[in-house]
Amino acid sequence: MKLQLTILISFLILNSSFLIACQCPITSLSMGEANKYDIIFRGRIVKDTLLEFKKGEVTFEITELYKGIIQSRFTVRFDGSEECAQPFAVGEEWIIYTNYKQANMAVMDWCSRSRKYFKNVKLDFYAVTYGCSYDDELDFLRNKLGLHKPLKASEEKADWQGNQLPTQVEFIVYLLLSIVGVVVFIYLTKRFLK
Repeated sequence: MKLQLTILISFLILNSSFLIACQCPITSLSMGEANKYDIIFRGRIVKDTLLEFKKGEVTFEITELYKGIIQSRFTVRFDGSEECAQPFAVGEEWIIYTNYKQANMAVMDWCSRSRKYFKNVKLDFYAVTYGCSYDDELDFLRNKLGLHKPLKASEEKADWQGNQLPTQVEFIVYLLLSIVGVVVFIYLTKRFLK
């Protein structure tokens, strides 16, 4: 009996990562909650891209904009490795609550009020968690925040790149140029400042 109990406890401890469930704080639909986010919109997924390390990007066609200044097609980044992560699929409709991480780059927090639309209301687990239906949330956002017009692609500076990380090749080139610059500086300093 002790051996069985020891084996069971060992098994549970070793597999405890599978026992951890999504634990997001309960939030209520209010203006205070809406004020926590830079951008709130309703949109349909037109592109879902997986990046490195279970990171991803989802591009939405905006159908209704409630808060923020964004283009009619807007990309949101997410971390697919988080325990509360949900799968995305092209064609799905979502209400997204998100914040900017850097200029012109929004990152979705899985514990935000973001939620997917379900045709079958019985499958909408968000209604139980959030305490309101998808339609009730839409009504609240329309009435309290109003509808805003997203920017057309030509209205935003197309040549502005923001804070972008260099590619791996660019990084190596910059590193090599920096090393060459330091070596030349040291050489010139020793030669002319004796």
